[in-house]
Amino acid sequence: MADKTEVVLDRTQVKKAVQALQAFLKTKSTRDSLLLDDTQHISLLFTLWKVPKQAQTIRIPLPHGQRPDTEEICLFTRDEPNMTAEQTQRFYKRLLEEKGVKNISEIIPYKVLRTEYKPYEAKRRLLGNFDMFISDDRIRRLLPSHLGKHFYERKKEPLSVNLQSKHLARDIQSVIQGTSLKVTNKGCCCMARVALSSMAADDVTENIEAAVKTAVAKLRMKGPVMKLIHIKSQTSVALPIYTSDLSQLSVVKEADKPKEKGGAAKKRAKKRQKQGTKQTDTTAEGKGKEKKVKEEEEEEIPQLVPIETPSKKPKLEKPLKKKQLEKVPKPAAAKKGTKAQSKLAKKAGKTESKVKRKVPKVK
Repeated sequence: MADKTEVVLDRTQVKKAVQALQAFLKTKSTRDSLLLDDTQHISLLFTLWKVPKQAQTIRIPLPHGQRPDTEEICLFTRDEPNMTAEQTQRFYKRLLEEKGVKNISEIIPYKVLRTEYKPYEAKRRLLGNFDMFISDDRIRRLLPSHLGKHFYERKKEPLSVNLQSKHLARDIQSVIQGTSLKVTNKGCCCMARVALSSMAADDVTENIEAAVKTAVAKLRMKGPVMKLIHIKSQTSVALPIYTSDLSQLSVVKEADKPKEKGGAAKKRAKKRQKQGTKQTDTTAEGKGKEKKVKEEEEEEIPQLVPIETPSKKPKLEKPLKKKQLEKVPKPAAAKKGTKAQSKLAKKAGKTESKVKRKVPKVK
């Protein structure tokens, strides 16, 4: 992509960082580990300015190989027409011998992979028997459904090679001794293995410089790409070897802004020209008018003022008038009670009068 800033590494600083990392790994090794192969991978940790929009896998050829010749490498090939599985194996063995390829230890056709390595245990056994897998680019898309997720979890997915190329030995050697950088669209950090801790410091620095150049050139991003670059091993702290300038941050922000169409940009330019002519006219009229125009253009910032709430006086209850007091209705229950009492009182008076009449007079 265009407008990419070059990443210039200081060779002396990179070499010092590599030497410090190798010295740290030597101090961590013990007597028991000296008897075994205690070499560790040295990796580059790239931190980008922004998260990429698309995922990408970058092939990085290295000047100094990071894989020993003792590693077991397996090659997946396609099924040749009118040939059995054994015949296809013999055919590709002859082809590799003619081209001068000696690193591949076993060849597995696609038909054998589908039939013999279909069970789960067979796939796990295949994964453990080999250190690296290469596949013919003609069957590369058919392999994930037959291999399973364990090949990708352990980062042993097969790398594609063009078996029909004229420079087959060179292509296979670059794939085996090179590395790959997987850039995802889920974060701004990515890592690639570059060298071994047992290699010389000069060889490691050359591999680092080559990896940084190819990664910056092949990344599908605009503007400045790299923010930080560190080197680290499997058990060490990350050591910085490159830090970008803060001036690149403004370039990144400008690149992120959405571009306007031609019509909208022209309209904005015309508005700015009109505003400029208005300001020149106001300067000719006088300073007083300039102040008024500026006051109108500038927005006044409102100030927060505390509002005093007036204390509300309680309302005095007005005395009821005489008419209202007289018109107050009595409760219904009380009326019923008074009526019942008055009826009882009348009945009692009648009974008393009757009793008085019936009593005879004593002579």
